[in-house]
Amino acid sequence: MGSVLLFALGLLAQSFDLSWAVPEPEPSTLYLWRRAPAPGRVRRAWVIPPISVSENHKRLPYPLVQIKSDKQQLGSVIYSIQGPGVDEEPRNVFSIDKFTGRVYLNATLDREKTDRFRLRAFALDLGGSTLEEPTDLEIVVVDQNDNRPVFLQDVFRGHILEGSIPGTFVTRAEATDADDPETDNAALRFSILEQGSPEFFSIDEHTGEIRTVQVGLDREVVAVYNLTLQVADMSGDGLTATASAIISIDDINDNAPEFTKDEFFMEAAEAVSGVNVGRLEVEDRDLPGSPNWVARFTILEGDPDGQFKIYTDPKTNEGVLSVVKPLDYESREQYELRVSVQNEAPLQAAAPRARRGQTRVSVWVQDTNEAPVFPENPLRTSIAEGAPPGTSVATFSARDPDTQQLQRISYSKDYDPEDWLQVDGATGRIQTQRVLSPASPFLKDGWYRAIILALDNAMPPSTATGTLSIEILEVNDHAPALAPPPSGSLCSEPDQGPGLLLGATDEDLPPHGAPFHFQLNPRVPDLGRNWSLSQINVSHARLRLRHQVSEGLHRLSLLLQDSGEPPQQREQTLNVTVCRCGTDGTCLPGAAALRAGGVGVSLSALVIVLASTVVLLVLILLAALRTRFRGQPRDKSLLHGLQDDLRDNILNYDEQGGGEEDQDAYDISQLRHPVEPRTTSRSLGRPPLRRDAPFSYVPQPHRALPTSPSDIANFISDGLEAADSDPSVPPYDTALIYDYEGDGSVAGTLSSILSSLGDEDQDYDYLRDWGPRFARLADMYGHQ
Repeated sequence: MGSVLLFALGLLAQSFDLSWAVPEPEPSTLYLWRRAPAPGRVRRAWVIPPISVSENHKRLPYPLVQIKSDKQQLGSVIYSIQGPGVDEEPRNVFSIDKFTGRVYLNATLDREKTDRFRLRAFALDLGGSTLEEPTDLEIVVVDQNDNRPVFLQDVFRGHILEGSIPGTFVTRAEATDADDPETDNAALRFSILEQGSPEFFSIDEHTGEIRTVQVGLDREVVAVYNLTLQVADMSGDGLTATASAIISIDDINDNAPEFTKDEFFMEAAEAVSGVNVGRLEVEDRDLPGSPNWVARFTILEGDPDGQFKIYTDPKTNEGVLSVVKPLDYESREQYELRVSVQNEAPLQAAAPRARRGQTRVSVWVQDTNEAPVFPENPLRTSIAEGAPPGTSVATFSARDPDTQQLQRISYSKDYDPEDWLQVDGATGRIQTQRVLSPASPFLKDGWYRAIILALDNAMPPSTATGTLSIEILEVNDHAPALAPPPSGSLCSEPDQGPGLLLGATDEDLPPHGAPFHFQLNPRVPDLGRNWSLSQINVSHARLRLRHQVSEGLHRLSLLLQDSGEPPQQREQTLNVTVCRCGTDGTCLPGAAALRAGGVGVSLSALVIVLASTVVLLVLILLAALRTRFRGQPRDKSLLHGLQDDLRDNILNYDEQGGGEEDQDAYDISQLRHPVEPRTTSRSLGRPPLRRDAPFSYVPQPHRALPTSPSDIANFISDGLEAADSDPSVPPYDTALIYDYEGDGSVAGTLSSILSSLGDEDQDYDYLRDWGPRFARLADMYGHQ
């Protein structure tokens, strides 16, 4: 097996020839691949010791070692090395002479970057064939003390309470060294170079902990200590570095506050509050702004009514004496206060007591012109509603607290929005000067507010303001009344419909209003027999029929009474329309005219209106019947006399009928088929009839007008029957209705008369059948 000669710090191995590289000019030679001389010896691997070389070597290139193989003669073997420092980063640090096998160091080494290199050595013949198996070559970089220690901070800070005992921990200094920690090059030691006198602190040379070494730390003497620290390697004998340590002494309450004077003198004006009187100066050596310094003041005696208060000025730490309740010169002219002071934080037990922890404060009260005072303010009184002018309300007088000064007080109004009150300027007596309206916007929940002024005659004068609150007592001076409108409708059948709901109102306020009592007038006996009233709640009642009564308008006399004291009662007329109702309990459409009468129109007025309308209709019908009974020659002569202007003879009565949904009024089919040809014939001399007229129709003779009011009803009934059965006139069979015309139209639109056909396509011959008045139109527009 081969062997190698290694240059390595005087180490010798079996079958190796080792020598030092530094002292000798030539490196030692090692045969790495030499075979073992003993025959039959088992082959084994050799452990090659590492080659050591110092960092920062200056003589370059520097020979490290020479390797050789004994399989070939010198010059016939080619050597090479590979690995970090050769063909890997960092490159070109090492090299080898390929013919001699000498290994060289070509660059300065830095152990702090790379502390060892592991290379592989190769031996080849000239043809490139492997002569020996590759072997490892390790190069170790030997550390030198080329790095100073470094503190982790330039300034270390610590805090400690004043008065701390020896051995109290303050802070810790820390440092590092980049050199090999296994050598003395990185063995660090700490020390304090400077701290001033006396020396209160020490540092542990191994750990860097700073602690106190003696008592006597006093923040009021020295608040901050500055220390200069040092760290050295080589166990304190090598390279060094310095840093600072700033140690702050924290305050404790070891100084009690003290007043600067034994007594303070101040003056305060009477009748004012919330004003500052003076300041109490104190001294405290503790840290300003801290709880150990902030002063708290206490009034120990001399202020039984709590008229003074002392608060602390946060900037100056002075006590500010203020008046919190008005002083009265006439009652007391001087106050002697005893005041103490303490810190916000408790005083240390070992701290000395203050010499001036208490002081006296003398406060002299100054006499001033005080404003008059109303003994009762606000003053509350009451007065009846509607009180007449001159009614006494109250005497709102004030007193002058300045008893040692003779002054006169005068009174006046400051606020009286309704100008309702009159004030006696000398006595303060108040009375009304007119009647206050109950609807005044300045009455709030029954109260009226006024402001009265009291003015003294001092120089300058002082004014007092008093509030007068007057309760307006409600008087029951209004009777209840039915809520409008005082009318309604009921079904003629007692068991139909919900009845008529009646409500009442009262202008008076509680308790002179509801509950209301509803009653049928007992002076009208028929009311109780036909009608009934049942109370629903405090303000409503329900009116119902006891049995069936005639349809139409009924006027009921009701009595309404409130709950006031004394109660007020009103008799009021209620117009009730009784009508026929459907199954749902509401009046049928045909009864609309009767319901309209319930708005307050009397029965006699309604009869007169209806009679006038019927008479007018009858006259028109009679005129039309007379004309239709005339012969054709007379019709032509009549038309001849009317050819000047037929438009003046067309009558317009503004009669709209019952609407297209009123199927009971007339036959709607006449609107659907107005031009349908008639199949029936009529005899000569007979007036033209509607197409729906029966064959057996005989015209009715003229009826005489009623001669007395008692015949009006029969006349109206007969006239309506005649109009319903007369086919020669429009089918108006009911009183005119204007309030309802239906929701839709089952007949065709009137515009279809013109839109569907032109004038040339219309057949107007049927107009001849409508009578002589339309014959002229048929001649003008019909076929010739």
